[in-house]
Amino acid sequence: MSFFEIFGFALRGVAANKLRSGLTVLGILIGVAAVILLVAVGTGSAKQVEDSLAALGTNTLTVQGGRGGDTGYRTDLTLDIVKALQDKESAPDVKSVSPVVNSAQTLTFGDASYDVNAVIGTYPSYFSASNSVLASGSGFTEEDVDQAARVVVLGPTTAEELFGTTVDPVGQRIGIAGQIYSVIGVLAKKGSTGFNDPDDVAIAPLPAVQRSLTGYGPVSSITIEAASADAVAAAKAEITAILNAKMHVADGASSTPYQIRDASQLLETRTATAETFTVLLGAVAGISLVVGGIGITNIMMVSVTERTREIGIRKALGAPRRVILSQFLIEATLLSLLGGGLGVAAALIGANFEIVGIKPVIMPDSVVLALGVCVAIGLFFGSYPASRAAGLRPIDALRYE
Repeated sequence: MSFFEIFGFALRGVAANKLRSGLTVLGILIGVAAVILLVAVGTGSAKQVEDSLAALGTNTLTVQGGRGGDTGYRTDLTLDIVKALQDKESAPDVKSVSPVVNSAQTLTFGDASYDVNAVIGTYPSYFSASNSVLASGSGFTEEDVDQAARVVVLGPTTAEELFGTTVDPVGQRIGIAGQIYSVIGVLAKKGSTGFNDPDDVAIAPLPAVQRSLTGYGPVSSITIEAASADAVAAAKAEITAILNAKMHVADGASSTPYQIRDASQLLETRTATAETFTVLLGAVAGISLVVGGIGITNIMMVSVTERTREIGIRKALGAPRRVILSQFLIEATLLSLLGGGLGVAAALIGANFEIVGIKPVIMPDSVVLALGVCVAIGLFFGSYPASRAAGLRPIDALRYE
């Protein structure tokens, strides 16, 4: 008997009980769609992080202070340190240095109010260092910093929450913790990293924020822009040397009262987290495929039982063991592949919608893998029922009622 004849018998076997076959296909469909979509969510999350961090600038470094404990280290990040970092002789690979203070505050405009994620006080160079592009209006200047001018640039999320979509924020006066600031610009949208919204921000001159909101203490962090992406490592070494000198850190010290982070480090950390998240999602979804495989075993066992007399007649007429075995394996594989194909289609449709705020990104590898697993499931879970059918003795099968 040729393969096509065996295949024809298998098709008729699958079509003999449409409801049962349909439920089996549905189980595989759900499993495949879940695997592809959940892996796509993990991949989309990783891509979202990469895009958002790239938007922060590939040549940006951030210095954050720490606690000195009993080491005697000076741990405050001060404006004196900022001036030292701006020295071109000591740090030739540093393009700009921007001290940052931040504070969560309530913004008001008329009867509207909004709790902004961060009011940032800094220098004009911060816009370039953080890759913050203006969508409308203008940024503040060095003169605004010298005069402690109460002007502010809003992130797009903050502007929309406070003004809605009908009022142009530029030129309006708003209240920040009871102090009046003039809105001079609105930033272009960066997009969420999935952790914090970089668009939920208000940026003002450092002295103005210190005078009216935070006080004249140490700064929260220092944002530094290297001369180029290739100069990040050299700039980091120069920054380290200056900080060690200013904070009196001994050579060869095992720990320092500061941290220097660059975009590549953040990217590696968050990408590793996203990859772990993807693996876990895929593993959880893979369980549904196994459940679908068990369903194939059950359905095929029922099919073998119902067709025992048919098997006996065919074997009595000379059908060899391999023909019976091949037919039932093909039936199991057909059910699995049909469910897999429909599952891929469902996943492709589902990928057009956001899931928990993340746009799924389907990888071709995951589709190929899912279909390959479907074939493997059909062969593996269909092997026992097929082997049982092929092993039936004709006389026993013919006697079966």
